[in-house]
Amino acid sequence: MAQGWDDGRGVRFGAPAIVVLPVKEAKGGQPAMRSPEARLAEAAGLARAIALDVVYAEAIKLRAASASTLFGKGQIERLAAAVAAHDAQLVVIDGVVSPIQQRNLEKALGAKVIDRTGLILEIFGERASTREGTLQVELAHLQYQASRLVRSWTHLERQRGGFGFMGGPGESQIEADRRLIRDRIVRLKAELEDVRRTRGLHRRQRQKAPWPVVALVGYTNAGKSTLFNRLTGAEVRAEDLLFATLDPTMRAIKLPGYDKVVVSDTVGFVSDLPTQLVAAFRATLEEVIEADLIVHVRDISHPDSDAQAADVAGVLSDLGLADEINRVPMLTVYNKVDALDADQRAALAAMELSGGNAIGISALTGEGVDALRAEMAVLLRSDARVHDIQLAADDGRRLAWLHEHGDVIARRSGDAGLAIQVRLSDADRARFAAL
Repeated sequence: MAQGWDDGRGVRFGAPAIVVLPVKEAKGGQPAMRSPEARLAEAAGLARAIALDVVYAEAIKLRAASASTLFGKGQIERLAAAVAAHDAQLVVIDGVVSPIQQRNLEKALGAKVIDRTGLILEIFGERASTREGTLQVELAHLQYQASRLVRSWTHLERQRGGFGFMGGPGESQIEADRRLIRDRIVRLKAELEDVRRTRGLHRRQRQKAPWPVVALVGYTNAGKSTLFNRLTGAEVRAEDLLFATLDPTMRAIKLPGYDKVVVSDTVGFVSDLPTQLVAAFRATLEEVIEADLIVHVRDISHPDSDAQAADVAGVLSDLGLADEINRVPMLTVYNKVDALDADQRAALAAMELSGGNAIGISALTGEGVDALRAEMAVLLRSDARVHDIQLAADDGRRLAWLHEHGDVIARRSGDAGLAIQVRLSDADRARFAAL
């Protein structure tokens, strides 16, 4: 469960909240890829993802951000009036807010204030369920809190006496809390290292298994989990909700020519990823690096679908994973075609014909999913080459595997056994060698 915002004023999940988007003037006259309306809608969606009651949302233009309060005097007065009118307990600022700005805004507005980083951390804290996910989120929370003790814990700044014979002026409570947080961070990093080591062993074991891996990636709420459930028959949480999935889930499916393929559902991407969560994202996406095929799921019905795709590429680049992932075949899936009108469907069909590895589907209704399965199987063999393999005459198990995972071109019996000529991908050739 997330740590929440109860700081003595009773701010809880489900509380009435106001969402504010600071809109800075674009530099150099370059228009932003995402409109303020879409950004504000996403921010409100993030707030609702932890059951906050969004009672008011506004985009506020900033010519220059105030170092002390972020917004101008008149803008703050208007926000304070909105807080009072809606009896809001929380104000979510969809941007970066410094500790000083946060403290001053709370005084001026009479409500708790959190920024985008704090909000996303709370969502992750509520949703993470695996041991590694829980540890990563707690570590991110502590790193975020450590920089904000002076802002949120001013009631702890009274001095307390020294202990035992040491005497002296003692240690302020805030200094003690910082020390406790530092100690906890050290312990968490040690625990995470143990978890990573164990996960690495499991991943190496999977690499020896004779099954290819397909990883689903995409912007949050693009429909990855719905597609995962459609492909696998699983019941992974799939809702019209940002960050419905945080911990990676794996299931086995069958594809044409493959009796078993492992599909991985990963955490959704988001723009302006908090730096504290970069490590958590990277750990999750290490599973993607090891995949044989990446399926990039896009919500084609979303007005900012192109901007979301750019954000996915940007996060991969920020994590230093872009080059590694570019070595893996990628299939773009335009999801939610059921939400398109006739003209939009025609435009999508033209895009599919000219866009390389791309296919339109509806994970919700199942439209196009059979074609997707076939295309996934084709791409898993995209680097296939012809190999000459010698088998013992009675090695029926490995012979059956070759027929299941490759295209057997020729088969000859001789004194030395069976000479097989088969077309296999490099990954499948390595899996065959591990049998």
